[in-house]
Amino acid sequence: MNARTEEKSWIEQMGRIAVLMGGTASEREISLKSGAAVLNELLRMGLYAEPFDPAERAISELSSFDRAFIVLHGKGGEDGVMQGVLESLKVPYTGSALLASALAMDKLRSKQFWEGAGLPTPPFRLLQRGCDLAEIVEQLGLPLMVKPVCEGSSIGMAKVDTVEALRQAWEVASEYEGEVIAEQWVEGAEYTVAILGDRALPMIRLQTSHRFYDYEAKYSAEDTEYLCPCGLNSEQERQLQQLAHSAFSTLGCSGWGRVDLMVDQAGSPWLLEVNTVPGMTDHSLVPMAASAAGLSFGQLLSEILQQS
Repeated sequence: MNARTEEKSWIEQMGRIAVLMGGTASEREISLKSGAAVLNELLRMGLYAEPFDPAERAISELSSFDRAFIVLHGKGGEDGVMQGVLESLKVPYTGSALLASALAMDKLRSKQFWEGAGLPTPPFRLLQRGCDLAEIVEQLGLPLMVKPVCEGSSIGMAKVDTVEALRQAWEVASEYEGEVIAEQWVEGAEYTVAILGDRALPMIRLQTSHRFYDYEAKYSAEDTEYLCPCGLNSEQERQLQQLAHSAFSTLGCSGWGRVDLMVDQAGSPWLLEVNTVPGMTDHSLVPMAASAAGLSFGQLLSEILQQS
């Protein structure tokens, strides 16, 4: 079988692909950009791909597709809901399955799983109405990071330096659906590790002039730096890649994704979160890591599709 015949066979095997994008979550605009990038590349590759926005089309229409490439960020797309729908419709899809998607989307449950598995993650406390914020500050120290547990793209997050700032940040974060945690601040370098199948791609170090790697730093700031090679020696990078892969697999994740972590000033690593549907925009990190590994955007998408 020659290369052209093999390519035609693979295109036929993939069938009609729904590129799931948009949705109704707070990350809708980023999802539309990611989805457009994926869709355009799949079409360039000759695949039968179509955009599918669940906010504008009936979910039942997905049953007419042979496969789904999920580029829905946040609630409804990254939290197991869409995965459950596709499983009920018997439509193969990219990325992690239902349970793993739900766990990874929930920062609180992710951290509880990691603690149970003996993996390092910054100490944290659940913020609830009536809780003693001064006591939480005494336990965890300052500064703290406040996080809605079920939002992505750093939405609703804030770094706080006082008890009053903690109270204000909790009030803002609690406007989002789901619980809110206060996490001990880690002073050090931030890294991200892209996972593709059973391997970790080259690490990227993130540097920003913002107080932390927030929404603007991720998607609009022009001075955010992405360092790849990340500046670590090969053994240090290998160890952190192994840790990231353990964090990914502990939650049951598969296919592809991204693990965010920090290394403090003493050299100790701390796991922050797992993204099971990372961004695919021109600021996104998985395509950047894939490129450093010698994979084009098309080759990256091909591998993700192959694992669906």
